[in-house]
Amino acid sequence: MRELVLVGGGHAHVQVLRRWMMRPLPGVRLTLIVDRPAAVYSGMVPGFVAGDYTARELEIDGVPLARRARARVVLAAATRIDAAQRRVELEGRPPLRFDVASLDVGSTVRGLDQPGVREHALATRPIRGFVDALDARVAQALEQAAGRPLRLAIAGGGAAGVELAFTLQARLAAAGSASEITLYTRDAGWVAGYPARVARRFARLARERGIALRAGVEVEAVGKDAIRVEGERAACDLAVWATGAAPPALLAASDLPLDDAGFVRVDRTLAVEGTTGLFAAGDCASLGWAPWVRKAGVYAVREGPVLDRNLRASLTGARPRRYRPQRDFLSLLHLGEGRAFGAKWGLAAEGRTVWRLKDAIDRRFMRRFTVLTGAGGDARDFPSPESMGMEEMECGGCAAKLAPDPLAAALARLEPAAADASVVVGLSHADDAAALRTSSGDVVLATVDGFRAFADDPWLVGRVAAVNALSDVHAKGGRPRHALAWVGVNETEPAAAGETLYQVLSGVRAALDPLGVSLVGGHTTSGEELHVGLAILGELDDGAWLGLDGLRPGDALVLSGPLGTGVVLAADMQGRLAGEQLLACHAAMLRPGAAASRLAREHGARAATDVSGFGLARHLDEMLVASGLAAVLDADALPALPGALELLSRGLRSSYHEQNAAARGLLRAAPGDPHAELLFDPQTSGPLLIGVEARRADALVRDLRAAGDAHAARIGRVAAPCADGARIVLERSGR
Repeated sequence: MRELVLVGGGHAHVQVLRRWMMRPLPGVRLTLIVDRPAAVYSGMVPGFVAGDYTARELEIDGVPLARRARARVVLAAATRIDAAQRRVELEGRPPLRFDVASLDVGSTVRGLDQPGVREHALATRPIRGFVDALDARVAQALEQAAGRPLRLAIAGGGAAGVELAFTLQARLAAAGSASEITLYTRDAGWVAGYPARVARRFARLARERGIALRAGVEVEAVGKDAIRVEGERAACDLAVWATGAAPPALLAASDLPLDDAGFVRVDRTLAVEGTTGLFAAGDCASLGWAPWVRKAGVYAVREGPVLDRNLRASLTGARPRRYRPQRDFLSLLHLGEGRAFGAKWGLAAEGRTVWRLKDAIDRRFMRRFTVLTGAGGDARDFPSPESMGMEEMECGGCAAKLAPDPLAAALARLEPAAADASVVVGLSHADDAAALRTSSGDVVLATVDGFRAFADDPWLVGRVAAVNALSDVHAKGGRPRHALAWVGVNETEPAAAGETLYQVLSGVRAALDPLGVSLVGGHTTSGEELHVGLAILGELDDGAWLGLDGLRPGDALVLSGPLGTGVVLAADMQGRLAGEQLLACHAAMLRPGAAASRLAREHGARAATDVSGFGLARHLDEMLVASGLAAVLDADALPALPGALELLSRGLRSSYHEQNAAARGLLRAAPGDPHAELLFDPQTSGPLLIGVEARRADALVRDLRAAGDAHAARIGRVAAPCADGARIVLERSGR
């Protein structure tokens, strides 16, 4: 298996992903590395500023696009490219190796280190930050203006600065706010690089819109309510920094050939000069042999097909194709007010027809890469997983457990074990961990837990597997101390197997080390799938044991985190999950239960368990059976991962869901309520379920949230047994 790694989700790489989706290359594993799941299409940002688009309409979500291309997704920031060792170094996790890699990481903006710029100016790059901050910064500036015309200073007179001047003016005018906008540029006039007739036309349009230009000057510093230009102070309520492209820090940190401005030099095939198997495209690439090429999205779009062909050629030994950038292209600049400006071959036009043309081009481009609708369903113009032949796969993680009934049947057939005074809690007690007493009288907790990989990222699988195994000890009120790992590696080639094992164990250590848990040994095997498991040994203070059988009528039930990992991970495998939803799922699975365990003990918890593959209903039922009681749950209080309830409502299920739902007879709920299905959703590294006196429940929830368990919630109460035999009643409070 050869490794192709795409670093960044820019305009060229999304085309590679779509082409790979339609025509993958056998024997090659494709990986996308992005620090944020959704990239912003720069061509529509001026329209967003003008109020024509929502922020959601600008986004190309790389996660579902990559999943449809059957690609691995690594959600981490790349910090350095080691071309000699063929690896990408990542923030907070081990590097990834590659055989062939490509960079499409965009650019930042020049001059961010000038006095006051980072503190006070609104920078146009990274684009994601600009889009996220625009509304709040404009509102803040309007408040500062207090009814007088809003004073805006835009640093940078290129196409981006000009578009911002016009679209901001249109935005404010549409909101009924007057403005005084001044554009500051080092250039001699309007839109540097365009013909003189275009510049004259922009000067006329600017006069009509009340936009001023100060040419041949540079903004030297930015303050809270003013900028400094050539030693003079100019009052402004908001400074927008659009001074041109600068290279991202990744390039300077890497040992790559750079041009005088710091961008990576590429040859005519888009290969990085002096390297083998490394390419670059978009704003981060420098085409010194084509000096007319500007940092414009249109070039990145045109580079996509050539980049895809040459990546394949590098992997197969085929002849690469040369990229021939056009010397002129249709330049479309948004003017706001439903108008745009177009120029090509020295000709220019302006008006609503030009805007409609620009809007149609931009929307057509976005449709090609928009996998999901805003509501999370399949986009109409994008191929469905079924039409692409993507078979439904069995879920991994804790959703790959043996079903409860055959497990219970097998355990029941075992002969009773011989009496052993050192066993405090063992097979005769259905609990999360065993408790053993040493000859010195200390109590040791012991558990083992593991699963088949739920993702194709071995570092993530290792880290989640460790958090999941630790949870058994945390649920009992114990302190994990030592761990042994068992890893089944799905690679046969020695170097690849060693790399997978290294990634897994690095993920395991990333979970254990911060909690002071020592990895002291383990065992490895090989097989068709990646499996990771851990045995955990822990300590228990006298009286700290949180069993399953301590509930009392009237006790409150508290959940330390959200539910929904089963359906969310199932949707991700099909390319039906938004990237931000996947990030939230990862965050929940990686949240250790140490703080929840400590707080449960401090608030006098009576019983606790961790929610895993059997789902909340089954795990709660174990507690209720052990205590001889029932429970009433508030459906509206159940915390769910973003998108989980919507996915369940559309009929998506984890492959293990129906095994859990075979116990529907224990639940009384309204037909069709997705919250009822949430109770049967199998959890991987799920939250702790805690039974506590009702009078202490709200304080426990408050403290859990303060400690970092932001979704902790009081979800119901313990009650006397129901006459109809139901042990869990799901009601709606409407809150």
